[in-house]
Parts: sequence; C-alpha cells; structure tokens
Amino acid sequence: MISASLQRWEYLCNTIPPLLTAISEEDFSFKPLPSKWSKKEILGHLIDSAANNHQRFVRIQFEDTPTITYNQNEWNKHSYHQQAHSWQLIDSWIAFNQLLLGIARHIPEQLLQRTCNTGKPEPVTLAYLINDYVVHLEHHLHQLVSYH
Repeated sequence: MISASLQRWEYLCNTIPPLLTAISEEDFSFKPLPSKWSKKEILGHLIDSAANNHQRFVRIQFEDTPTITYNQNEWNKHSYHQQAHSWQLIDSWIAFNQLLLGIARHIPEQLLQRTCNTGKPEPVTLAYLINDYVVHLEHHLHQLVSYH
C-alpha cells in the first residue's frame, strides 16, 4: 500500500542532497517576486511539512483521529528560512526525511488505516498521508533541482 512511496522516498533521500548542495547561495536566496518563495523558502516549506507530518505519522498510531493542521505561509514566515544558511536547510531536510522514512518503514500495516484530521473535509488515513507526503516532496523538489 505504501511500498512504492517508501522506495521513491528512499531514492529522493539518496539523490537530492548532492543536487541541493550544488546550488549557489545566491540562487538559493533569490526571490523572483516579493510574494514568491525563494528556493530557501521552498526547501524550508518542505522542512515545515516534515515537522507537521512527523506529528501526524506518530500520533495517528496511538491517538483516535488527532487534528493536526498548519498554516504553511505563517510557518514559513516565522521559521525565517530566508535568513538561514542553505547548508543548514539542506542538513535539516536530510535529517528530517531520514527520520520520517525510518518511522514510515516501521509502521505496522494494520495502523495504516488509522485517520487524522488535517483540515480537509474528511479525515485521511495514515497510508494516504505517507503517499501524499512523497508526492508533495516531488512537486517541490522539482522546483529546486532537475532529476528523474
């Protein structure tokens, strides 16, 4: 149910870091418009997403339909990703994704159908969240680097 996502996620964890480190600090910091996120802010958004999904992946396993939502723009703004060094963001992204991937690999199959309220009209399953997380990663990583 989530095995293809886990394989893809592992591929991303192995493939993306050297591509990110090849981006210059200038390119990482560039904002195309004041209202648009820089590459730092996009990567920061992925860290924020990982932080929130860490809560979801763990709490869903033992709480009855927890509610875990977040305002992505406010998280990005108040995490000050634009002011961080790119290496700090890259290291954080790597560490968080290795942590989450390790957690996801160990979740017993019977717990993947447990649910969480994320702000969508209906609760979503843990399996859905894991699969969706990888899709979300890919969407934003393609904004940062080129890969297959």
